[in-house]
Amino acid sequence: MKYIFYHNKKLNAIALLFLFQVQLIAQNAMDTLPWYHSTSIYQIYPRSYQDSNGDGIGDIQGIISRLDYIQQLGFKTIWCSPFYASPQKDFGYDIADYTMISPEYGTLADAEQLITETHQRGMKIVFDMVMNHTSDQHQWFKESASSKTNPKADWYLWKDKPNNWKSVTGGKAWHYVASRNQYYYAAFLPFQPDLNYRNPEVKKAMFAIVRFWLKRGVDGFRLDMFDALYEDEQLRNNTPSNKRTICDEDNSRFAKELRAVCEEFGGRMLLGEIFGSHQHQREFLGKEKNDGIMLSFNFEMLRMRFSPHYFSKLITTLNNDFPKPFSPVFTFSNHDRRRNLRRLKGDVEKYKLVQFIQFTTRSVPCFYYGEEIGMQGVKRPYKYALDPLGQKYKHVPRFLFDMINESINRDEMRTPMQWDTTINAGFTKGGSTWLPIEKEFKRVNVQAALHDSSSLYYSTQQLLRLRNTLQSVKEGTLTVLPKKELPKGVIAYTRSFGEEKVTMYINFSKQQKVIPTSNSTTKVYSIKGTDTIQNKQLILSRRSAIMVR
Repeated sequence: MKYIFYHNKKLNAIALLFLFQVQLIAQNAMDTLPWYHSTSIYQIYPRSYQDSNGDGIGDIQGIISRLDYIQQLGFKTIWCSPFYASPQKDFGYDIADYTMISPEYGTLADAEQLITETHQRGMKIVFDMVMNHTSDQHQWFKESASSKTNPKADWYLWKDKPNNWKSVTGGKAWHYVASRNQYYYAAFLPFQPDLNYRNPEVKKAMFAIVRFWLKRGVDGFRLDMFDALYEDEQLRNNTPSNKRTICDEDNSRFAKELRAVCEEFGGRMLLGEIFGSHQHQREFLGKEKNDGIMLSFNFEMLRMRFSPHYFSKLITTLNNDFPKPFSPVFTFSNHDRRRNLRRLKGDVEKYKLVQFIQFTTRSVPCFYYGEEIGMQGVKRPYKYALDPLGQKYKHVPRFLFDMINESINRDEMRTPMQWDTTINAGFTKGGSTWLPIEKEFKRVNVQAALHDSSSLYYSTQQLLRLRNTLQSVKEGTLTVLPKKELPKGVIAYTRSFGEEKVTMYINFSKQQKVIPTSNSTTKVYSIKGTDTIQNKQLILSRRSAIMVR
């Protein structure tokens, strides 16, 4: 049995007794939520995680070789960005064949082995599914573009003259093809034509692909650009609110149909990339009950502000807008947006508070690879961008994006995982990497983190052990404590499951805070060893957080 350690690696007798009691309860209790509402997700960008053959590109066998690492870290679900057959113009999000694997990543047998070996370690695995568009090199599109009368002529959106629709990346969304003397619609990038889901054959073909992977044991899908599947049937000019390119009613109906396909296989996850208000997200999840897709990312925290007011409002709003049987998804970074620690300007003290909140609030935490060791990505001149978005905006002065603490060049967030101090950070045994390694890799890597008891690796692992052990943290209710009961700069919330109850106090300020408590209050975990309980007072260090019972 594994125990949760404080930074000094010792448990006092009271906490030890508590953990024994909790573990016994947890072993005998049935989860009241489906697994996908109480899991924790570790996102892997396959091209950058581990290279197994020395070509400088991460691959599936590389991921397999690191499964024990992910298991020991404590995550319960892995999400892999796409490794399907693709010309790699958008590094996998432009798919040419959904049932084949791009050769640089491996083979179909490798993908099946990844599923099997993940399950053998007691974890789930979710694949990325890009349903909105294909590559322009997909056979479907090649046939569709060949004439106006071929069998797949209306598998994509075609128009004689463009309307006013714009690409979500900026600029025109309609692109001319001489063989048809027509324009096709691409909501994202020009080489990613949008499928026409009003054609029942398209829906049938895509559901067959979903079943192809479900039959092979995948536990569900992360759904790319899921709120952009249906457009106005008559292809009319857009309204100021873009209602002609995002049709909620049709999209939500499709969400339920897709869920029905997954339920043929039982207990599978659908996690949607859906932008907009919580009300908009609930169109896909379900209004009264969770009968659409299971989860939707909450992206507002990708532009978080480090303040107690911001986080108190965030936690309260998400808890209210996604009540049980719904669950919010807390994600602070991903393959498209600036890494969390860079957004916090390298301040590890602040980062640990955000991390504490991510793993202890009522949510499904989605965690980007490398965050557990403090990777920040690189600053890469846009003119050298491999990312098509970076290339598209290479003439825009960088300082304009820096002003909003973002980068349009997604290369910067996708650099290789840093495993050790050897050449290329242990990512590859080859001579080069597809993207540059962070300059700080000899200081920031897994090997170094494992030798530092105060590292982000260990705080991640300890918080996940708490989450996996305490039913209250894993799936309990959440109540935010009133601001008037707390010192300035401190927020707090309780998590409850049956008789089990724990309370989290987070001190955002630069000063120590003293909070009245009771004789029976005991510490379960704290970020800093200096956080103590004595004389009916909780003494909380500057920028620290504590869990008590």
